[in-house]
Amino acid sequence: MHAEPPLPPYLMTSEPGSFARKTIAERKAQIIARVIADHAYDDAVLARLAAFRDEIMHPDRGSSSVRSLSDTIGDAAVWHTTLAPYRGHTWLQLPWYLAETYFYRRLLEAIGHFDPASPNHLQDPFAPQKRAQEAVAVEQLAGLWPILTALPDRDRFESLLHGCLWGNRADLSNFTITQRPVGDTMADRHNILIDHTHRVGDILAGGPGEIAFINDNVGADSLFDLALADCLLDRGRVRRVTFHLKNRPFFVSDAMPGDILAVIRLLTTQDDAPGLARLGARLSDAVAGGRLILATQPFWTQPFGFRELPDDLRDDLKAADLVILKGDVNYRRLLDDRHWPPSTPLAVAAADFPRPFLILRTLKGEIIAGLAPDQAEALAAEDPTWLINGRRGLIHLVT
Repeated sequence: MHAEPPLPPYLMTSEPGSFARKTIAERKAQIIARVIADHAYDDAVLARLAAFRDEIMHPDRGSSSVRSLSDTIGDAAVWHTTLAPYRGHTWLQLPWYLAETYFYRRLLEAIGHFDPASPNHLQDPFAPQKRAQEAVAVEQLAGLWPILTALPDRDRFESLLHGCLWGNRADLSNFTITQRPVGDTMADRHNILIDHTHRVGDILAGGPGEIAFINDNVGADSLFDLALADCLLDRGRVRRVTFHLKNRPFFVSDAMPGDILAVIRLLTTQDDAPGLARLGARLSDAVAGGRLILATQPFWTQPFGFRELPDDLRDDLKAADLVILKGDVNYRRLLDDRHWPPSTPLAVAAADFPRPFLILRTLKGEIIAGLAPDQAEALAAEDPTWLINGRRGLIHLVT
């Protein structure tokens, strides 16, 4: 037997001029500032958040190494073990995914999220932003819904699939991407670098029993996830849909079960848009009847790529007839957040992830696989920020 070739290196926050570095050096301090602005925290919490923001913004000031967790609650041991090889490193000397995920664990620690004695116990510091984004997305979808529901069955499915792609275009942790209104979901088809829309339609036309979503954001993103799930359930294409959601606040706008229930309730109250109200009612019935399952697992908010899926979660995903992975962060985890050559087949970079799987991703990170030879170079010559500006997307099926 031949030994497996070594994996490519991780994307690192130390890479000069990289989006990974900018994410930590600039965006994270902005996220802390917004959380402070959205809440009337007491002086102790404000002091912890200010110290954390200073640590992020000035990694070479004072004690420059990344501070360990102060608490021992929940999964603290996981973080201590994972960070052990990086003791003495600064925020700008870490693997990018580890740095980003640890940021959110530290932010929740600072507000007292894990402390049963804290007034902020289990509080979502991003809830005000999420509710605002959901309200805007529902209002925009109200104008589009009569058009979507009037389409022939296949066209409606394809429009909803593309809505799931482009609804992922913006998220609340990324200030470099502008949220576009929900509109013609097929208008940007020329910006889909890999488009397996028809192949996906053929699979679903065969009547698979179960679909699993690995979801990403609230707002237009989860709204189109719900609309597509409703389409598949209502038309009898599938028996059951499972949403795999975050178990705690993560990447600002990542969806938890409570966020999905909140938007379903919001849909049911749309008296001026009866089509959306009926959509909300169907979804509510699907949740109550076990046809739409809102699942969660600690792995989704831990600092590991999908090569380290726990066995029970891997078995759950294997039971699905198709796994739909939403968004940039899930794509990064699929590729282990490493510098794969862009023409590496996705099936190779994704290793043994349960198949078949479908990627619905707008590009907001410096990582990609599955392109044709020289395609990445041509795109870079045309648009130097093509990997991070959210203009392009993937509907990439691996069987």
